[in-house]
Amino acid sequence: MAIHLAVNGTLMRGLELNANMLGAGAIFVREARTVPAYRLWSIGDRHPAMIRVASGGVSVAVEVWAVPPEGLVKILLQEPPGLSMGKVTLSDGDEVLGVLGEPLLCEGQREISQHGGWRAYIASRNRKEEGPA
Repeated sequence: MAIHLAVNGTLMRGLELNANMLGAGAIFVREARTVPAYRLWSIGDRHPAMIRVASGGVSVAVEVWAVPPEGLVKILLQEPPGLSMGKVTLSDGDEVLGVLGEPLLCEGQREISQHGGWRAYIASRNRKEEGPA
């Protein structure tokens, strides 16, 4: 029985660590959003970290994947330090496992919650690098 896992960063389709998902036997299910109870940080502009907050949260764009149980361990072991798995609530009320960051990991990092997701943040960063047309 596959377990649904919500990912919010480099594990998503077409991004740097998506091969880790595919190598674990994961199958893409759908795009989704979380309830507005999370904040998002860019960790050294290499990957995001999402944490649940009591107030001031936003809805974060995620991808839901079906992962074989043995694949979850493989994925977690390949994640950068400070990332873990916990329960994430989606906007449709589903509660799934998701990749979360430890609050300590986010200290001193750039908060990117206003972008609503890693892809949107990367797109805005790329636009800044390109400059005006």
